[in-house]
Amino acid sequence: MGNAQSPSGDPRFVTATRAFTNQELEDLRSLFMSLAAQSQSHGKFVSKSVFKTYFGIDGLLGDRMFDLVTQKRNDGMLAFEDLIVSKGTYEKGTRIEIEEYIHELCDVTGDGVLGRSDLEAVLKSIRKAVFSPEIDENGLNLHENVLEVFLNAATFSKKGEETAENSMSSTDFRNWCSLLPSVRKFLGSLLMPPDSGRPGFQVPHLQYPENLTSDLLILRREYAWHIGGVLSQHEVEEWKLLYHSSINGLSFNTFLGNISNGDGPTVLIIKDAEGFIYGGYASQPWERQSNFYGDMKSCLFQLYPQASIFHPTGANNNLQWCAVNFSSDSIPNGIGFGGRANHFGLFLSASFDQGHTFPCTTFNSPCLSKTNRIRPEVIECWGVLSKGVQNERPDLVKGTVLERFKEDRNMLKMVGLANSSN
Repeated sequence: MGNAQSPSGDPRFVTATRAFTNQELEDLRSLFMSLAAQSQSHGKFVSKSVFKTYFGIDGLLGDRMFDLVTQKRNDGMLAFEDLIVSKGTYEKGTRIEIEEYIHELCDVTGDGVLGRSDLEAVLKSIRKAVFSPEIDENGLNLHENVLEVFLNAATFSKKGEETAENSMSSTDFRNWCSLLPSVRKFLGSLLMPPDSGRPGFQVPHLQYPENLTSDLLILRREYAWHIGGVLSQHEVEEWKLLYHSSINGLSFNTFLGNISNGDGPTVLIIKDAEGFIYGGYASQPWERQSNFYGDMKSCLFQLYPQASIFHPTGANNNLQWCAVNFSSDSIPNGIGFGGRANHFGLFLSASFDQGHTFPCTTFNSPCLSKTNRIRPEVIECWGVLSKGVQNERPDLVKGTVLERFKEDRNMLKMVGLANSSN
């Protein structure tokens, strides 16, 4: 059995301590002593079970993290020096050091081969850590294909030498993490204090009308977590359903009326006739424009059958599109993201019953569906509520004449007719 403590003169420990302030080292010492007390080790070490329970890492991923933190000694004892060395590399190292650490972490079997079974084990640990309990307070069940959609984003290009199964190269793994930023955030925060602000652990609270059953929603908690990977902490606290085609109908006017009362970001989600689910994050309000607008916070995403996020590349500024009541063929009426007019990365026509999706350099995104031409079956739009901002939007189903007049008035404002004379 190896020593419970790495020598304090170990150059790795000495180097790692320089990455922390004195206060941070004192706090880590206090944490270590608390966990060591729970391990009943007389302050000498932290046991694997206490380590996994405190940091909330279950299964093979938790075992692998403990193995790496204890320098692969296999003695079941985590020393204070181990904690400092690991956090110094895993959290405060260079970008390459951190990527290599996370890559090694995901090789949960420790055989030097990162295969599909390793990713399955990682995703199972994520599901239990982030989405437990299995059913939330709104009765939303975990999507049965949640593991599969994240696995489908992975590429295994490295030919197996001893087995028929291909594995991931370092490039494959980096690309997978880029497509799944929530997974990357989760894997990069496992040694951080397990509080509510831990990156990769936050799932937006989904607010929707009581008269809408959860089985009608496209947006599941796993999908919201996936999309939230590109957003800031205050943008993944609460999302409110502003428009749903099953309630409001496939109506562009109603869509614009429902979202025109606010100026916050929105999440547009489409399920088409082929069963594909995808959409875009609009960082700017939907406003009538004759050209592209928006900023570099926007993105396109896929949710099913593959989960991926596509960030702006900087190739152009064709980020967001919202054209209303234009008569020129060069200004197609509808909403969209990326690409160019009539050849968007994603576009919904003003009829809301058709659209298209093409590969585009704006987001380096592929065709998001099975075919370029799409026929939406369900459309949802969620408002991203920032912390401290009170939501005063009316309910989705407006029953009174006055409420409908207000919606029509908002629509007229968008097309520039509210104050015009007949």
